[in-house]
Amino acid sequence: MPTTDTLGVTLLTQARKAIADALGQSAPVALEHPRLAERGATFVTLTLDGDLRGCIGSLNAHRTLGDDVRENAVSAALRDPRFPPLSASEFARVKVEVSLLTEPDFMEFRDEADALAQLVPGRDGVIFFNGCQKATFLPQVWEQLPDKHTFMAALKQKARLPVDFWGPNVMLARYQVQKWHEGETRE
Repeated sequence: MPTTDTLGVTLLTQARKAIADALGQSAPVALEHPRLAERGATFVTLTLDGDLRGCIGSLNAHRTLGDDVRENAVSAALRDPRFPPLSASEFARVKVEVSLLTEPDFMEFRDEADALAQLVPGRDGVIFFNGCQKATFLPQVWEQLPDKHTFMAALKQKARLPVDFWGPNVMLARYQVQKWHEGETRE
């Protein structure tokens, strides 16, 4: 039976190969894994010299895991609106991280304090909803924003809301991830 380590290596090679193909670059052949045919939701994060260079993903499993990781890899490289498209010269230096998400679980809470009390830093990814406004932070964001109040304030800003915003239409969902980063084989 394939392990999660082999799944991680497979997802990383699938992501790198998809970016290489989109840029007209060469890359090793992408590995295969039986899970690629199952539905799955991923985020692909690219870093260059330790700095974020692109991050795009899916919150829900709406296509096969293989299609999802390849599409998100190309989107992170070429279509993240925060960055210009990745250049061929940057490709060799960029590091790829793939996060495989669990199905989001909507939270029940009385107010913001109750919601914050339920969150587990480092474990929970969070989706913030208010009407048409939506934003998410992967669990990895806790590394930069370990304080729950600061984390939530930044998430609200990402949703284009004031840091002190809270209202009756706020909904939150949380999820967890398995993640793999190039150069590592374990979660």
